[in-house]
Amino acid sequence: MSAAPEVFPAQLDLWRERMEAALARRMPSAERLPQRLHAAMRYSVLGGGKRVRPILLLATARTLGLAEEQVEAAACALELVHVYSLVHDDLPAMDDDDLRRGRPTCHKAYDEATALLVGDALQSLAFELLARDPHLAASPAVQVRLVGLLAEAIGSVGMAGGQAIDLQSEGQQLDIGRIEQMHSLKTGALIRASVMMGAACAPQLDARLERALAGFAAPIGLAFQIQDDLLDVLGDTATLGKTAQSDHERGKSTYPAILGIAASQERVQRLSEQALESLAPFGTEADPLRAVADWLLARRN
Repeated sequence: MSAAPEVFPAQLDLWRERMEAALARRMPSAERLPQRLHAAMRYSVLGGGKRVRPILLLATARTLGLAEEQVEAAACALELVHVYSLVHDDLPAMDDDDLRRGRPTCHKAYDEATALLVGDALQSLAFELLARDPHLAASPAVQVRLVGLLAEAIGSVGMAGGQAIDLQSEGQQLDIGRIEQMHSLKTGALIRASVMMGAACAPQLDARLERALAGFAAPIGLAFQIQDDLLDVLGDTATLGKTAQSDHERGKSTYPAILGIAASQERVQRLSEQALESLAPFGTEADPLRAVADWLLARRN
């Protein structure tokens, strides 16, 4: 269990506020040419959200004794690629969703062509931050490592590959092994990168502690996606901020669909325990990550 759980909600609010301000500063002004594209980028990025991936990176930084200023740009890069993936996933050619974060999706608020360009531009901006943001306190070697971690996490052996498997599998009944493989790519890879990019910002980190962070990140990433599957079944559209029951309507194979709700909840609990056990070498220094894990798996949206 995480220490001082009553303190964490306030810290969570502070991290979210920090990320909103940091993202807003790094986004092109809506008044700058091309105005419509920049307005759509800001609409998509600054439209709320849990900021899970940046918060994981910030919690990792705190665990390692790093200042938030040292990793803020990397946290922004993570959120930009996450939002790019949402904008593209929502398009009619993919998941065809009309609602995201309680508002019309980007292609509904603007148009499909603009949404495509928004995703492209956000991905480009993410890597520009890792390469050139003046506030990223990192050596060139660390910057290269950050770029590599993020690129791998969102490519064909990461997020994009997982989405491809997801699309190809609609209407099919996958076994649990295949579902876990899909989840580990589509969602888990970027969750893992959130933690490991934090570790990369501490280049002198002992290899044993880096392995402990990897041991935490992998099961948390899978548990996060199973929890999403459960919320799609158990939640409602108003709470989720996106259309409930959408996985079922598309004939997607999910944990609850294959194993049922109780077994899926048990799997989340086991993965959470595995993740928290991995943090033992850090002692109480990893309490920020323990608190984030508790928050992620107790959420309702």
